[in-house]
Amino acid sequence: MATGGGLEACFGDFLIYRSTAKPSPHTLKAYRQDFDAIVANLASDTGVPIEELTTEIIAKDPLRSAFAGFARTHREASIRRCWSTWNALCEFLFSSDRIVANPMSAVQRPKMPKQVPKSFDSAAITRLMSSLREPDDANARAWQERDLAIVLTALLTGCRLAELTALNLGDLRDVDDSAQVKAVTVHGKGNKQRVLTAEPALVATLTEYLVSRVVRFPGSVRPRSKPTDSPWRRFRATDPLFVGHDGARITHSTVQYRVERAYRRAGINGQRAKGALVHQLRHTFATSLADSDVNVYTLMRLLGHESMSTTQRYTAGAGRETRAAAAQNPVYALLEGVDTPHRTA
Repeated sequence: MATGGGLEACFGDFLIYRSTAKPSPHTLKAYRQDFDAIVANLASDTGVPIEELTTEIIAKDPLRSAFAGFARTHREASIRRCWSTWNALCEFLFSSDRIVANPMSAVQRPKMPKQVPKSFDSAAITRLMSSLREPDDANARAWQERDLAIVLTALLTGCRLAELTALNLGDLRDVDDSAQVKAVTVHGKGNKQRVLTAEPALVATLTEYLVSRVVRFPGSVRPRSKPTDSPWRRFRATDPLFVGHDGARITHSTVQYRVERAYRRAGINGQRAKGALVHQLRHTFATSLADSDVNVYTLMRLLGHESMSTTQRYTAGAGRETRAAAAQNPVYALLEGVDTPHRTA
């Protein structure tokens, strides 16, 4: 048993081991933060300088004490994440014969909350849609067509904030010759991809947004090859789907600000969960489909969840095909019969 070794060196080896799974920069940052926080507590509790700590310190009592100190200044979600990081690290060290056992089972962690995520009801969504179709004259940087397109895309695909801002025009491709339905390739957590669908009402809203974008930034698009060219054909596949006031890819903070402003204008901001902006729309997407009896396996694929237990917070319904399930979203019914004005550009 080749036990022992400096903790920092062991952590470096752990990151090399994990690199084949292609963790995102966000995940790597979380690993580092969680490692540093517990190592700092271990050093403080034992009086041993951080650079002198070895795997000999990885035992039940020292880790219990270190996590108790961490818990005094962190929320439940942070404690659960930190526990998961150290559990993965200890499993790696055990499997590589650097510790005699993984002691993390002796360290308690907060239970995962089991409540169903909060979502908007149909009345709130109706007010939101109505408000987004009204000009926001009080805001000089308002872009009505774009804001409506962002909210509807989140609401009808369940995209996370990062997925929404990462979408390119080339990620939306025609399903058939009608060009009324598009397959949406979403780049999710851990570089995993899933394919969703945008039904005709959402495609029409996105088209209107692109028409307005051509008007705002005429120099950023290809010239027409013929007068009947769709605005979709005037952009490059690598162009971002959503852009900001400057024409560059929209930022997370701008999306969150515009979504919150839309909630406030509609008078529904008080109905959302604390801290949930775009994510509130994702919850509404999931809950709406669960209420329509979409089964947990299909909903799991639509949301890009790895764990079925996460999806089971929304539903325990019966089976449907993925596209048929997405098309059942009740929000589409709210869009039926609504004329979408189109401009030429």
